[in-house]
Amino acid sequence: MNWNQIRTDLALEAKELWEQDPSHTTELRGVLARETKQKGVTVNTVQILDEEGERQLGKPVGTYVTLDLVDYGKKERDSLRRAAQVLAGQLRSLLPLKKGQAVLVAGLGNEAVTPDAIGPKTVRQLVVTRHLVERMPTMFGAYRPVSAIAPNVLGLTGLESAEVVGGVVDRAGPDCMIVVDALAASDLRRVCRTVQLADTGITPGSGVQNGRAAFNQERFGIPVIAVGVPTVAHVPTVARLYDETLDQAGVDQLTGGQSMVITPQDMDAQVERLSKLVAWGINLALQESMDLEDIAFFVE
Repeated sequence: MNWNQIRTDLALEAKELWEQDPSHTTELRGVLARETKQKGVTVNTVQILDEEGERQLGKPVGTYVTLDLVDYGKKERDSLRRAAQVLAGQLRSLLPLKKGQAVLVAGLGNEAVTPDAIGPKTVRQLVVTRHLVERMPTMFGAYRPVSAIAPNVLGLTGLESAEVVGGVVDRAGPDCMIVVDALAASDLRRVCRTVQLADTGITPGSGVQNGRAAFNQERFGIPVIAVGVPTVAHVPTVARLYDETLDQAGVDQLTGGQSMVITPQDMDAQVERLSKLVAWGINLALQESMDLEDIAFFVE
């Protein structure tokens, strides 16, 4: 198998694939990994430390935290609440924020395309407070200023998402940005069962081979934390993982030469639940004085 043909946006999977590649006979260098358990949620942290680690895994230097949401997927009691709390804690650890600093949340994607709707649907459920803090400081001054935008996609607006968000950053002057987007996984078990947080930013559309302008600190001049949910797996990737003898001709025969992805049958319901989970986690992380009942009062 040509392991370079396996597509994934998850640093954890990139590490696993590197370790499974029989051509790699040395130890994976420039990468640290650890696994912990929090509130029943498995948390895997992959740190890419240097250029060697970056080259081997094909991901920028930085920290990638992956939450395994198997229990959440089974809809066990309080699983969404527990997962949101764990997500919030991990997000706070990546956010270089001081009290009162402002945050912009950008929900990337196309709400009309269900697997790509995680970002816009998350934005709809955020506690946005920037206008309240500015206009009614006596009542809302204790809250963190949070603003949000769903810039839509180039094909509908004629504007790169990064161009739209860049104008907002210039005008609103946030201290940090959180970007929410859909990702692609290689392992079907991780589709709609995983959330990845990264302090490296993100390139929208890369999961469906349509990469746009990157969202990162280099571009915007502020820290950019990415929150991604894998909602698809590429058919060629899945096919090659299950049949290592499959070549490009076999893939083309399987797909009819089309670019195809796999999503769960109940994708609509999955996206609704996952966007709620991500929104709850972001809300808890940014407004530490709030609990989930307070958040529900604001957004429902």
